[in-house]
Amino acid sequence: MTIQRLCNIADIDDPGARLFEFGDRNPDDPGDWPLSIFVVRQGDRVHAYINRCPHAGHQLNWLGERFLNRERDHILCASHGAMFAIDSGVCVAGPCPGERLVRVDLEIDAGEIAINAATLRALKARQAAMSYR
Repeated sequence: MTIQRLCNIADIDDPGARLFEFGDRNPDDPGDWPLSIFVVRQGDRVHAYINRCPHAGHQLNWLGERFLNRERDHILCASHGAMFAIDSGVCVAGPCPGERLVRVDLEIDAGEIAINAATLRALKARQAAMSYR
């Protein structure tokens, strides 16, 4: 099984988030973007999601790795202020209540965060099939 190392859990602020992108944009296909995911840390737990708002269809962050609200207790869509629970990805406030971010399964071993290559391929295919509003 091939895995791609992302980072050590200590490399992410607590609480905090970190962005990872896989692949390149295809200039011949305006709908083909790199797979963008983010990992959120809360203590010894991490949660990862595709970086895509279920309401608006664009990335959640506008500025670097700012995925959390000011209090750092919810994931925030910078576009319209929707807030998502960190542990479940469920929208708890904003224009898409009850909708969810797409969870990304990670592997953690001795503090090292990694993603399985098969998971990456499946997520890329899922992203390609998503409609953009």
